[in-house]
Amino acid sequence: MKRLIIRPGAMGDFIVSIPAMECLRAGYLEVWSAPRNVPLAARFAHHARSLASTGLDLLELTGPSERLRETLRGFDSIVSWYGASRPEFREAVAALRLPFQFLTALPPGGRGSHAVDFYLEQARSIVPCASDGIPRIACDAIRGDFAVIHPFAGSLKKRWPLECFQELAQRLARRMPVEWCAGPEDELSGARRFEDLYDLACWLATARIYIGNDSGPTHLAAAVGTPVVALFGPSDPAVWAPRGPRVAVAAAPALDTITVERVAGLVRTMLEARA
Repeated sequence: MKRLIIRPGAMGDFIVSIPAMECLRAGYLEVWSAPRNVPLAARFAHHARSLASTGLDLLELTGPSERLRETLRGFDSIVSWYGASRPEFREAVAALRLPFQFLTALPPGGRGSHAVDFYLEQARSIVPCASDGIPRIACDAIRGDFAVIHPFAGSLKKRWPLECFQELAQRLARRMPVEWCAGPEDELSGARRFEDLYDLACWLATARIYIGNDSGPTHLAAAVGTPVVALFGPSDPAVWAPRGPRVAVAAAPALDTITVERVAGLVRTMLEARA
């Protein structure tokens, strides 16, 4: 069985889908994803490619190239979270008689099951499998004695005020060194930055604790087993909180109402649990 999984989306969306994608393993598994997620996909797939490199995004506009057509026909099963809500794309795929199965890309609105469970149930409708529903990314890393703070998120509404992170860092610095982490385009002097997400994952795996907003790196830290304190505002943590055995969440409709003392208390609890 040769299976292709097409999983678009940002880092966090990809990570909460990992148990589902692992459930869909086959004799040969290939994953097409957003470019930054390719190093993560390569940890469990036989081959991983960026969606942009395949030409799939132009399929319903120009038709598939002969190369893309033959590539897609080489799979016995194609499971796609890409194009599920695009009728033109689905019609183009149907015309080619390809073995596509489309899955809904986002959990339904309102309070429901956790995103990990939502995607996992989709996968189980195709292949029954056992899973504890915890995304895991294996890294050969030794836990260190420093904290990581990532103060960014894709939306400004999801960001705890930077000055709160700075005050928290001052408190933490009395106990251990504090490292700041940022993405390629985030403005933060002295922050650690990684082009390769697997390199970032393995660095996060060496931290004693991680503190961050509702963001991809927060899911990544949880997936490598680092104790995580996550701050949630507009997103529902019941659906989108990092899933793992060492995750604590501070949530409020308005992030600026979460006090430094509250977060510091969660950090202390997590550190004492690991002492």
